[in-house]
Amino acid sequence: MAELAPQELRILVAVAETGGFSAAGAALGIGQSAVSHSVRGSEAKVGAVLFERGRTGAVPTPAGERAVALGRRILRLYEVLGAEARGAGRPPAEAVEGVLRIAAFRSAALHLLPPALERLTARHPGLRPEVRVVRELGAGAAGEVLAGRADLGIATLTGPAEPPSGLLSGVIAEEAYALVHPAGHPDPRALPLLDWDENCGSYTRDWWAAQDWIPRATVKAEDDGMVLTMVGRGLGMAILPELSLREAGKSVEIADLGPGRPRRRVGYVTTAEAASTLAVRALIRELRSEAG
Repeated sequence: MAELAPQELRILVAVAETGGFSAAGAALGIGQSAVSHSVRGSEAKVGAVLFERGRTGAVPTPAGERAVALGRRILRLYEVLGAEARGAGRPPAEAVEGVLRIAAFRSAALHLLPPALERLTARHPGLRPEVRVVRELGAGAAGEVLAGRADLGIATLTGPAEPPSGLLSGVIAEEAYALVHPAGHPDPRALPLLDWDENCGSYTRDWWAAQDWIPRATVKAEDDGMVLTMVGRGLGMAILPELSLREAGKSVEIADLGPGRPRRRVGYVTTAEAASTLAVRALIRELRSEAG
């Protein structure tokens, strides 16, 4: 199979991100016919249809989604190549430079990342972190890494050993869930249960199902921060992990759920190629340092 050139990859990514050949051409400063010709050539080289064409634009096929994700990752390596080549031979503090793209769920972005990034940028002033907050639903932060939109993700790790989706991973923190309820309430377990869509996986739900005092969720909120606010307003009780509870104020109280309480693992996920880069390795060191 013939190899795709960097410009061909850029065109595939642009078509996927803009949703059409004309829009991709405008974004890249080339004509629509050049985009169409390039995509046809790429499809011939790959041996698969990469986009479904229609009146409303172009939508990646499953083969196209995979090609675009790998294309982003390959193009990212070209960028890293330049940054690391420029840094070769410099003092360690100056060797790590350029953009570092990070995806994280909300409470991790609020509480785990800032101290690690503060130390990281102090050690490497030429490094420019870009943090994208993503919902930990579906593919979540791991999906951003797989799709080539992030170099490293902070995600919940659900499996006992295998990295999610074949990525490399490492545990940063293990945190327990606790009961949070309005301060001073005489019988918090009698309150309605508040929940949010991103509440962690099946192991947490299995624990909930085994507790005869936890009612079916009566209110669902957008995220854990909203749940905490609603608990503080006296609207119910909730089961929240430690990272979320760092935002708890005086209007709520936190109660331990006992030795059998559910726990979740929070960790980093990255690709094999990104794990070997100086910037990602430096961030992983800081995250592990933060975890103690």
